[in-house]
Order: sequence, then C-alpha cells, then structure tokens
Amino acid sequence: MSEKSPTTRERLINSARYLFWERGYAGTSMADLLAHAQVNSGSFYHFFESKEALLRAVLEEYLVMLRPIVIDPAFASTNDPVARIFAVLSGYRERILMTECQYGCPLGRLALEIDPENRPAHKLIAENFQGWIAAIRECLEQLKPQLPKNTDLDALAAYVLITMEGGVMLARSYRSVEPFDKAVRQLKQHFDLLLSSHMTRSLKPQPSRRKSASHSKP
Repeated sequence: MSEKSPTTRERLINSARYLFWERGYAGTSMADLLAHAQVNSGSFYHFFESKEALLRAVLEEYLVMLRPIVIDPAFASTNDPVARIFAVLSGYRERILMTECQYGCPLGRLALEIDPENRPAHKLIAENFQGWIAAIRECLEQLKPQLPKNTDLDALAAYVLITMEGGVMLARSYRSVEPFDKAVRQLKQHFDLLLSSHMTRSLKPQPSRRKSASHSKP
C-alpha cells in the first residue's frame, strides 16, 4: 500500500519548516513558500491567514515531533539515564555532520530572529524548549539518588540544553564539529564530577554517635 500524499496544509507546513531553517523566517518570502509547496495563494489563505499564522503552525508541529523524532529514538538506545542524555546530544552531532556543519537548531534560530513583540510565537518556542528540558529532567530524576542533595534538576536540565544550543551554533559558525564536541566533553566532565562527589561522600566514614568514656556516667 502506497503512503498517503501530504495534504495542502501539510505541504505548506513542511515547506515552511524547511525554508525557515534554511533561509530564516525573514529571508523566506511568500513566493518562496508557495513555490516550494507547489500551491497557489488562494490555497495558502484557505488554511492560514498570514505567514505568521504559518509560523505558529510550524512551531506547534515541532512540539508534536519532539518525542518521536528527537527523544524517543535516543532513549530507546539505552536504559542508562546518563547515556540517554548524551544519546540525545549525539543525535544533534549526527545532524551537524550530515549537513557538513551547516545544521543549526531551527528553534534556536527562530528564537533569535523572531521579533520579541511576537509573543504567541515566542510562547510556542519556549514550550518547545521546555519540552526538551522536561525530557532531560526525566533522566535526572532517575539519577537523583546519585547526585548531590542540593542539585537543582531544572537548572541542570536547562544547562544541558544550553550546552547543545551553544555547541550547535559554534559548530555552524566554525564549520567544524569540534566546538560541539568540546562542549559535550565538558558537560560529561561536569556529570562525572557530580556523580563522583556523591560517591565520595557516601564512602566517607561517619562519625560515631557513641558517647565517649569521659562523658559517661559513673
């Protein structure tokens, strides 16, 4: 059985997702969108009232795609929570190499490019980032018994996201995967330190609670 052809609306969203990533939101004209999706303007306005409305649809699509495309394949590769975090990052490394270091996180690009006054779009971008952070936090919850007691899991999950976004941006700017690899190696060292710190404290001898002989009653 042949796969179902995408609807006109789906073609517009798919084209916008690709063009916004390749050229940026501002750099993609309505003519570009129509030509790439192979639709006319009447069809466009039947589904979307504006280019901005199409942008929101793209961001909503990213929310839907996050788990099945980015998170679930990485989590399926291992049961170890630390390995799962770095499997997610490894997926971004593969995208960098596949695009000859031209890959840039589409959400990161849109977050920087979209006018700050466009609150509906930024709200959706933030929801996408929060979904990513929440997925990493799932791993950290499993690690919680092995982490220092004062570890802020939300902050640590956000730190992983920031490392990924910064590494991807530098890899694209330098046209080399090395900056991304350096950032990930440093993140691994951070996790090693957190986990070894807990291990050191757990192995440290505890002081005896028994009263000393000098303080015992006669």
